Amino acid sequence: MSEGVLPSARVALVGNPNTGKTALFNALTGARQKVANYAGVTVERKEGFVTSAAGRSLSVLDLPGTYSLRARSPDEAVTRDAVLGRLSGEVPPDVVVAVADATNLRLVLRLILELKAVGRPMVLALNMYDIAQRQGLRIDLEGLQKELGCPIVTTVATRKRGIDELVGQIEALAAAGALTGENIWREPTAPEIRLAHREAQRILKTYVRPPEHPDTLTGRVDAVLLHPVAGLAILLALLFVMFQAVFTWAGPAQDLIDAGFVALGELVGRVLPDGLVHSLIVDGLIAGVGSVLVFLPQILILFFFIILLEDFGYMARAAFLMDKIMGGAGLHGRAFIPLLSSFACAIPGIMAARVIDQKRDRMTTILVAPLMTCSARIPVYTLIISAFIPDRTVGPGLNLQGLVMFGLYGAGIASALAVSFVIRKVFWRGAVEPFLMELPTYKMPSAANVARNLLLRAQIFIGRAGRIILPLMVLVWVLSTFPSPPPGATEPAIDYSFAGMIGHAIQPLFAPIGFNWQMVVALIPGFAAREVAVAALGTVYAVGDAEANVGALGARLAETWSLATGLSFLAWYVFAPQCVATLGVVKRETNSWGWMGVMFGYMLALAYLASLIVYHGAVALGWGLAPEPPTWPRSCSPPCQGPKGAPFPYRSGIPMAGGPLRDTCSIPG
Repeated sequence: MSEGVLPSARVALVGNPNTGKTALFNALTGARQKVANYAGVTVERKEGFVTSAAGRSLSVLDLPGTYSLRARSPDEAVTRDAVLGRLSGEVPPDVVVAVADATNLRLVLRLILELKAVGRPMVLALNMYDIAQRQGLRIDLEGLQKELGCPIVTTVATRKRGIDELVGQIEALAAAGALTGENIWREPTAPEIRLAHREAQRILKTYVRPPEHPDTLTGRVDAVLLHPVAGLAILLALLFVMFQAVFTWAGPAQDLIDAGFVALGELVGRVLPDGLVHSLIVDGLIAGVGSVLVFLPQILILFFFIILLEDFGYMARAAFLMDKIMGGAGLHGRAFIPLLSSFACAIPGIMAARVIDQKRDRMTTILVAPLMTCSARIPVYTLIISAFIPDRTVGPGLNLQGLVMFGLYGAGIASALAVSFVIRKVFWRGAVEPFLMELPTYKMPSAANVARNLLLRAQIFIGRAGRIILPLMVLVWVLSTFPSPPPGATEPAIDYSFAGMIGHAIQPLFAPIGFNWQMVVALIPGFAAREVAVAALGTVYAVGDAEANVGALGARLAETWSLATGLSFLAWYVFAPQCVATLGVVKRETNSWGWMGVMFGYMLALAYLASLIVYHGAVALGWGLAPEPPTWPRSCSPPCQGPKGAPFPYRSGIPMAGGPLRDTCSIPG
């Protein structure tokens, strides 16, 4: 090490959930962050970097929230092992920062007493101190500091107040370079837990005086939001507005993105000569990836609502409201947060189930989490809805497409509750444990934190488009292009390709639910990532019809599918088996190939059964064709014509959708 360069130091942020710990982490490290997983486990590892005024490089680790080092869940076990220096491949922290909600010190004081027993240098960050002052709380900082034997810094992470002072205290402790005492922590007994609780209560009463005139705003708001009837109605209304916004607010941005990809495709098409390279770029890459990225605005709107409500402090209240409903279905109240996270993606939802203590409750949550409508389904839903459901108003502020989307989300929720009820009856009998959760105080979300999280979600989605969708679209293009049709072929070229061969071979298995071979081809790469199914459809239909483009995909499906087929495809994706990444996470979380197989099997069976019922029900209502319709002739003279005079791209045996059967193969342009 060069002379004058201070050695780096490792800092661990530890605290209860909902204390603003992650906001403090963001305020300390800014954009200098990296996210990965701890070795051997699926717990997320967030590390950031900051440089002290003295020039020391500080590596800051944002550990999962915990109430105790006793570690009753996998997340808490990681926090305990990180603090104690037991994690494989991890260096013990030089300084521990205990992050506390200044308005609610009751539970965190017990954790601080445990952290003191570990013997590592520690500083207490009293976060949200501005809210405590507004509420009139009086904290004897000097007395509390002497009692705990560690420095105390007051912070307001969302406004970056107290950050410099906190870094200064960390620097001072790191410079000392020694443990403050011997590690005497061990797993406490029941009497020791009660003793620690009484000690925390004594400290709280001695150094924290409640306000003489407490602010009752939180109580008045909770009286409404937690009301068993009004509160539930408000929650459902919020969810309804969220899903309506996914359609209405995203429209202009989607149109702009769509127009951009159309223009890009036309530009590249004019520059490149006809041939394989032209087809690969225009039909494979631009049509495939573009048909997925056009849904980015809708995904960001969904995340915007979830992040906003979480930061506001409403999510814990929503979990409380849903406890009785979920308990009746055999789910623990804490399962609400993992299930809600699954609206974004099933992977973090499954990982979030680690906060549930009991194994059987955790396993039930893991098995039903994929039934919640993840953001990867949004491209599929919106494509089919926009193609088959009229965009019209059915009431004051009610859009029919939004209502259908809301219904699909409701179907996912209802199926998750129904399946969890069956799982508890079949695998684990017994009463569900009571739900206990600390309700955080209400606070105004930070615009910077919301923007940072939205940017992160956008990067993840676009990254998936680059790492997963792009290679798969190239593969789909190859399968859809080769081999070339034989001389004198009268049917579309894709019929003779590997994709056509695979689709035609498997299609009879899906014929009872109304799927054509193009749909079957799209399902295969959809197992890698659900949104890839849309890109695959864009690629398959673009290859089959050179005039098709990203913007015309919905209209193209409306021309080639019946309404019954479209509804069947929607029903399939309500229950469709998960992407490969989710299956892998289930295997790691359950440490069992068997449970992963159970989840895949029951979801596949549900998807097929739901599509079967929906398809034949729609046919019975006159929304489709008979199960065994007459077929198109293989050849005719003149050749079959489609819109704008293009060759009609339907294979013999695939009925035309959206209209009556015809005896002739000539379609008016």
